[in-house]
Amino acid sequence: MDERADCIFCRIADGKIKSNILYQDEELLAFPDINPLAPTHILIIPRKHIASVAEMPTQDAHLIGDMAKLAKKLAGDNGIAEKGFRLVINNGPEGGQGVNHLHMHLLGGRQLGSKLG
Repeated sequence: MDERADCIFCRIADGKIKSNILYQDEELLAFPDINPLAPTHILIIPRKHIASVAEMPTQDAHLIGDMAKLAKKLAGDNGIAEKGFRLVINNGPEGGQGVNHLHMHLLGGRQLGSKLG
């Protein structure tokens, strides 16, 4: 089966599913989470289908840094940079990964708890 055809994030990146795209370039895409856990909850994904950090090819490792730089920009654009924000990348089922496509959560806009699990 074609991984891109079966992946909701790939379908968003390919324009097959409409989303409120907040940022896009040749490698990355950002859009609001449909089930937000904070007033600002943005997902940042690579356009390339990479299932998880554990499955990321070495040559694509730069994407994590690029995603973090974009998160910093989006935090500023959304007025949460000064007070603070959280970046999260879940990996695998026990790590809380719900979609098998590498993605980073940018969360902020309220006091976030200190417990992670």
